[in-house]
Formats: sequence, C-alpha cells, structure tokens
Amino acid sequence: MRAIFFEEDDARAVVARLRADGFEARAERERLAGEDDDEDHPWAVVSDAPAFMLEVLVDTHDGWLDSEDDEAEEQSAPVEPLHLPTAPKRIKRPDLD
Repeated sequence: MRAIFFEEDDARAVVARLRADGFEARAERERLAGEDDDEDHPWAVVSDAPAFMLEVLVDTHDGWLDSEDDEAEEQSAPVEPLHLPTAPKRIKRPDLD
C-alpha cells in the first residue's frame, strides 16, 4: 500500500513511525500526471503495514491512501462474459411463445 502526502516532513514522520513499529517503509517522490514543477510533487510512503494503520496515519498527517494491489488485481482479473437472453422476455402475454 502507498500513502501519499504533500509535505516531506509528514512523509518522513510516517516512515519513522512505521519503522519504529517494526514495518518496512520508505518515502519517495510521487510524480503525478500533469505536474511540471519538481517541487510540487507529493511524497509517497510505501509500506507493508496493514491498511488500518496507514489509514490512521493518513488521517493524522492529511494524506490519502493509494492501493497498488487493488489496481493491479482489477486490471489482471479475467471477466466472465455476461449471459444474455436470445429473445425478448414476454411479460404481459406469456402464452404467445
């Protein structure tokens, strides 16, 4: 999971907290589409911590969660084709079949 923060201090504080709790965590610059100025890029904290812990830290430090795993699963999961009827369904006069 990734947590996104606009301030470097917030990202570093979250990394320090997660490492103190025994989880792996690192902060890196997150380049968003359309952002030209390198100073305006937000910070991403990538960690193996449970989602509920990241949610609490995101709420505390004004960030948001970005789940890489959910996006990958949605893109790679095969979708079964829909079962569509071959003829219209008669509602009012079923005796015409």
